[in-house]
Amino acid sequence: MSPLALAPAVESLYPVFLKLAGRRVVLVGGGPMAASKLAGLMETGASVSVVAPEIVPQIRRSGAILIERGFVPRDLDGAWLAVAAAPPEVNRSVRSAAEERGIFVNAVDDRGSASAYLGGVLRRSGVTIAVSTQGHAPALAGLLREALEAIVPEEIGTWVAEARALRDRQKSTGVPLPARRPALLRALNRLYASRRHAEAQR
Repeated sequence: MSPLALAPAVESLYPVFLKLAGRRVVLVGGGPMAASKLAGLMETGASVSVVAPEIVPQIRRSGAILIERGFVPRDLDGAWLAVAAAPPEVNRSVRSAAEERGIFVNAVDDRGSASAYLGGVLRRSGVTIAVSTQGHAPALAGLLREALEAIVPEEIGTWVAEARALRDRQKSTGVPLPARRPALLRALNRLYASRRHAEAQR
């Protein structure tokens, strides 16, 4: 038998970025771990409901909708996403209720109860980069995010503006898709050369 046949199957994930603005998200749990996930959810413009019998002050000050009791399945009615940051038995209940409703659930530090994983995220000037270890090593994802933070240039916003303008020109003139990426690389190289020249003149 081939060694490859003995290797365990690797779960393949489909990376996606969600538009949650104005959509209902349910965060189950009211402790520090839940609070650490809440800020990112609120930044998206989602309507976040927090369900927990006890809620830390940080969550109380967040502006989220507070439901101060234990989780019940109907809490997920109308939700687009659930985040479970509660004890394992509660997380399992959230997962079950989410499955019944066709909702993805991220379970914090509880891979077995999750159908979605949150990665280490870097946001800078209109660029979002996320790193996932498929829920196996969240701390490593965080370290990789920090490494990317050191590599991604501060002027990335200028790159985004150039790419957006070039894309608009290419679409209006009918430039075929295969030719667009090389043209963008040339445009970014010109930007980089121009910046280096300006720095040399100082």
